Amino acid sequence: MPAYPGNTADQMSAAIGSVPSGTAVSAVAKRLLDYFTSGEIEPGTRLPAERQLATSLGIGRSAVREALAALEILGIVDVRPGSGTYLRGNASELLPETLSWGLMLGAPRTADLIELRAQLEVFAATLAAVNLTDRELRELGRQVEIMSETVNDRSRFIEADLKFHLQIARGSRNQVLLDLLQSIRSLLRVWVERGLQAEDDAVNALDEHRAVFEALTTRDPAAVAAAMGTHMTTASNRLGRTIDGAPELTPEP
Repeated sequence: MPAYPGNTADQMSAAIGSVPSGTAVSAVAKRLLDYFTSGEIEPGTRLPAERQLATSLGIGRSAVREALAALEILGIVDVRPGSGTYLRGNASELLPETLSWGLMLGAPRTADLIELRAQLEVFAATLAAVNLTDRELRELGRQVEIMSETVNDRSRFIEADLKFHLQIARGSRNQVLLDLLQSIRSLLRVWVERGLQAEDDAVNALDEHRAVFEALTTRDPAAVAAAMGTHMTTASNRLGRTIDGAPELTPEP
């Protein structure tokens, strides 16, 4: 049970306090983190709603949403759609280091992360070309079908996109590579969502995923690398449009 059973959402919001207008998302996340790991509330406690936190902090809901998403990535909170946000656990001694490069990502580092992700995805797909089981290949096909059916449902489309890439990473049979891609994908989640707002973007992404899947069915690593490389170039550019200063990539010949 919570350390302070009498803590209501109002009391928690008051304890968090406000921040100056225009405060960066990273600073908002740090303020929330300081309170969530202060010992005043225990894991499992339901936290104030986004709207209430935004009002208390004196900032927009989008900044609160992004800050909570970052804390969810780090395992601090559990965001349950339709239910609320809950404190998942306490910070470890390594958390400050994690925050320094993950939660606090600025545009240059995010652009670097996008570039790294592109190369790792191509590498994972190349390994998966020869290591995927038939069952895993069928699952990839199913995710492509879901994407085809949800082009106008951005949330479900992005979910199928994520499952497609994680299935390929698992199929690489390289656990370190899978862990890296899961972490990077989580850190880029906000930008992935922003990069697929237009219907044309979703349609193009669907065609690219279908091309990767078809290449995987041939079990030809070179063909798979080429298809994934093309997808990563356009996907990286879609992400880059949401980030100031991100370079425009061109397909390799």
